[in-house]
Amino acid sequence: MKTLLHGSALAIAVAAALLAATPSFNAVAATPPAAAATQGAASRMVQDSAGRVLATLDSRRAEFKASPAALNQFIKSEFTRSFDSDYAARLVLGVHGRGAAPADVADFAAAMADNLTARYGSALIEFNTRLQVKVKSETALPGGRGVRVSTQMLRQGGAPIPVDYLLRNVNGQWKLFDVMVEGISYVQAFKNQFAAPLAQKSIRQVAADLRAGRMQASATPPGKKSK
Repeated sequence: MKTLLHGSALAIAVAAALLAATPSFNAVAATPPAAAATQGAASRMVQDSAGRVLATLDSRRAEFKASPAALNQFIKSEFTRSFDSDYAARLVLGVHGRGAAPADVADFAAAMADNLTARYGSALIEFNTRLQVKVKSETALPGGRGVRVSTQMLRQGGAPIPVDYLLRNVNGQWKLFDVMVEGISYVQAFKNQFAAPLAQKSIRQVAADLRAGRMQASATPPGKKSK
């Protein structure tokens, strides 16, 4: 179950960059008006996107079950809308991305997103858990890098799951670049996963391996066991 939750978190992060947690929810609770009034723009972006994604997954569930292509297209559209994919990819690439051509970085970002969508996208419509998304705080990141929006995923029959979203302002719009589920940064997890392959192959070659299925982007960080 925990593996599925983490996998779905990534799928939604790839999809809408947001919800760090799960699929096919039947409902999402809005933050109480008093709390919503104090939220910053980044928090509102997280909450609005979460509501939009969850509502669409619920209303189009039958369509998505019948057409994986439609589900993938929806995920990609939300990903493009909410995620700063090239910046996140450069963070994942680390030293291997220094001086890399923008086209290579974009290719790697797209290949990783496609791989994650293929692996975890179906979890969005297969997992039925009633969740609530509660925004707890919004704080500035050091060095003016952006903001952290801290939330909790409240689920029936389970402990709350802490989920933090890291966002930066890109041309006046807040874009997500990392998701932290239970304190685990997925940018860092992917950086660790791809360090060895990138030391041996070019960025383009690693992207090609991801697309061909010879390499898989894992949504479960090392040391995390399913429960």
